[in-house]
Amino acid sequence: MYTLERLKIRLREINQMGYVRTHRSGPTGIGKTLEDLLGIAENNIAGADLDHLGELKSCRNGQISMVTLFTKSPSPPRVNTALLESYGYVDPTRGGRKILHTTLNGVNYNTVNGTPYGFKVEVRGSRLYLLSNFPTQVNAYWEREDLRYAFESKLPRLIFVKANSRGAGRNEEFHFVEAYHLEGFSFEQFEDLLEQGIIKIDIRIGQYPDGRTHDHGTAFRIMNDRIDDLFENKIRLL
Repeated sequence: MYTLERLKIRLREINQMGYVRTHRSGPTGIGKTLEDLLGIAENNIAGADLDHLGELKSCRNGQISMVTLFTKSPSPPRVNTALLESYGYVDPTRGGRKILHTTLNGVNYNTVNGTPYGFKVEVRGSRLYLLSNFPTQVNAYWEREDLRYAFESKLPRLIFVKANSRGAGRNEEFHFVEAYHLEGFSFEQFEDLLEQGIIKIDIRIGQYPDGRTHDHGTAFRIMNDRIDDLFENKIRLL
């Protein structure tokens, strides 16, 4: 089992290896390669070796993608049904059932299904509100403490590793150049990143064939290279 000091030593050894050929082609190659170099079983990323240190995540420098932090539906109860009824639109590929699929942020209103109307989010006091500029208004929000709990339940601490990459496919290579031990969720940073549009929210609501609301999960997502900004306590390992 790794201690923080042993992990730091091993990461430095990996860094000194320079560019390492990927152990798997495709987007998951960086994670698979790092797991193998650390001796971590593929299906046990946060298991026996790193559980007390946190989940292992990695990203390619200069290649931006979105990763899901957690999922949390808005309040109050049954508000997803109200959102679907008020703002949903018919999806011809789903037998004419309604859906509401949209990605929003805290910068400006988006647009839904080609309409001039949409959503944004804004922190007011102890809540994050889902705002709309639709003619019909639905009161929907997330409690600040509920968001904190959702994040800390999913990512109480994290080992976050960054790598330079070159090549592509089976010939891609990684040089692991930065690593951090992160803990202590910062809602203030979370709020700032929402306001900057770096954190986005994916709403995915649909209907079952019998008309009942189907919540596919409202996901809070962030650009992969900014995860470390969400934590108050950072220890650089590499």
